[in-house]
Amino acid sequence: MEETRGRVTRQGIRIYEPEDYAGMRRAGAVAAEILDAVAARVVPGATTGDLDAFIDAEVERHGAVSATKGYKGYQHASCISINHVVCHGIPGPKVLKDGDILNIDVTVIVDGWFGDTSRMYIAGTLPRKAERLIEVTHDALMRGIAAVKPGNTFGDIGHAIQTFVEAQRMSVVRDFCGHGLGRVFHAAPNVLHYGRAGTGAVLEEGMIFTIEPMVNLGRPETKVLADDWTAVTRDKSLSAQFEHSIGVTADGCEIFTLSPAGKFHPTWG
Repeated sequence: MEETRGRVTRQGIRIYEPEDYAGMRRAGAVAAEILDAVAARVVPGATTGDLDAFIDAEVERHGAVSATKGYKGYQHASCISINHVVCHGIPGPKVLKDGDILNIDVTVIVDGWFGDTSRMYIAGTLPRKAERLIEVTHDALMRGIAAVKPGNTFGDIGHAIQTFVEAQRMSVVRDFCGHGLGRVFHAAPNVLHYGRAGTGAVLEEGMIFTIEPMVNLGRPETKVLADDWTAVTRDKSLSAQFEHSIGVTADGCEIFTLSPAGKFHPTWG
């Protein structure tokens, strides 16, 4: 059971054992494989409901369980967030148009371990301003991951992301954050994508969490729509997000959700 694995820091962050990383690798690989598989179906004319139905079938095909179906009443195997939707977009009849950009977020449970990842996709032709947003968001995630090693702090992760994004004249969303992961979907710590270097809890080997920066072309403010899920930019500017699940190692970190086909970035492959 989760309560008996490893130890917990005074900040409530669970420290997992080295052998636990094998479970996270399996769960992360399944989530990443599903996001690889859906890429060919992201085309103008497809609906977000079509994409979610495919993802749902893929989860079942892999012998996994969707972590989102039934979570706080949510009924879908993915979140699909288009253009100015920041996160938690609900799949449905929405038809993709040429030039739409979208984030697809999937979390699966494999043998009790949670694999959580999201990435950007393009329907048809990629607009130039969206291309730059996607590039900056991806690079911001990787800069945050590069700051992960024992002895650094969670503030170092946020600082690396924020300073890079703001230097590109874009903004980091502050209303949503990364989170602890492992044998549970959401746990301590909250992983902020902004902050001051040297602040926050100190990173230790055995910590498992997500880093998932949301970056806006405009201002950082968001609002949640009447469905109580969908978050959008207040100024209707484009938003992008990338997410990996990672575990702190003795000398850095391990990414559990790497794309097996090398498709994590929509212009790769």
